[in-house]
Amino acid sequence: MIVDLLRKSLAILAIATALGLISLGCAPEREAPTDASAADIPVGVFAGLTGPTATFGQATRDGATLAAEEINAAGGVLGRKIRLLIEDNQGRPDEAASVVTKLITANEVIALIGENASNRSLAAAPIAQAHQTPMISPSSTNPEVTRKGDYIFRVCYTDPYQGAAIAAFTRRNLGFERVAILKDLKNDYSIGLAEFFGEAFRKSGGSIVADQSYSEGDNDFRSQLTAIARAKPQAIFIPGYYTDVGSIAIQARDLRIDLPLIGGDGWDSPKLLEIGGSALEGAYFANHYFVGEDRPAVRNFVDKFRRKHGRDPDAVNALSYDATRILADAIARAGSLDRKAIRDEIARTKEFAGVAGVITMGEDRNPVKPVAMLKIEKGEIGLSDWIQP
Repeated sequence: MIVDLLRKSLAILAIATALGLISLGCAPEREAPTDASAADIPVGVFAGLTGPTATFGQATRDGATLAAEEINAAGGVLGRKIRLLIEDNQGRPDEAASVVTKLITANEVIALIGENASNRSLAAAPIAQAHQTPMISPSSTNPEVTRKGDYIFRVCYTDPYQGAAIAAFTRRNLGFERVAILKDLKNDYSIGLAEFFGEAFRKSGGSIVADQSYSEGDNDFRSQLTAIARAKPQAIFIPGYYTDVGSIAIQARDLRIDLPLIGGDGWDSPKLLEIGGSALEGAYFANHYFVGEDRPAVRNFVDKFRRKHGRDPDAVNALSYDATRILADAIARAGSLDRKAIRDEIARTKEFAGVAGVITMGEDRNPVKPVAMLKIEKGEIGLSDWIQP
């Protein structure tokens, strides 16, 4: 009797299991995506939303988000909406590699926007290349970034060109012959930009009369500044980030060093003047765009950003906005979500009316475009000159 009942129970259990009515305790299958999420286009954004240069990461997020909102409001791409999956790499190269791996393998993004800092892009690019996932850096200017593979792009100019442009401006526009350098030894961007500026400045007939360094996180720069003052330069080139520049400027003025300070695009942040204040009066720095430029693409972007955030957008906002729009344009031209087809169309980008310049991708996946040299005067940042490629 018991045997018969057991046989009948096993038979019923087998039928129910075959019909999918009962689970035998195996790991549950991954839940199927909803119709809405299945129709989306997943794009990964990785940036240092926290950490030492958090305003750069937040600017990347805000620029990409505004672009995605605009694109989706206009009907999306290929009838689908762009869905941004945003990851915080905490400003660390190892974490950048980790979150990019997650975005590609777990979230299955079709492309990546990021990073802004060159050292984080250099950590992430080999992973994107290995998985043949297009990656567009908004503002990593180190030339090695795009050399990591043919799936790696950028929408900013490179450090060799930026360095040459700043050197030309310093030599030709300002008429300086003797310049000192103060660079960050822990920052690939700073080291590279210092090298390219120095090389171009010497070729133009100028002299680098002092070459001092510090490390990210330092807060006392007086010994370096004192050594620089002894060399009697006409200006100090500081290829660092806004986080250090303001403190360096204050300490220079405390030491009665009233020389003009000159920098690169790493200075660009709403925090720059908050930190440095009047100590930055008369300083110059390179940037990718000028908020007051009178072009339709710039006016549209600035107006929408102001309405959304209540302030002017900075260059990283503009560059991440451009990177997202270029990606969407490439997807539309590819006609599919095939990563190889999207990569090919990004590479074919010609005369794209970006906020940070009209963009054409070169064979090396780097755009060539003008450099804006900005001046800080009476607590405001204005345009000094455009240096053409």
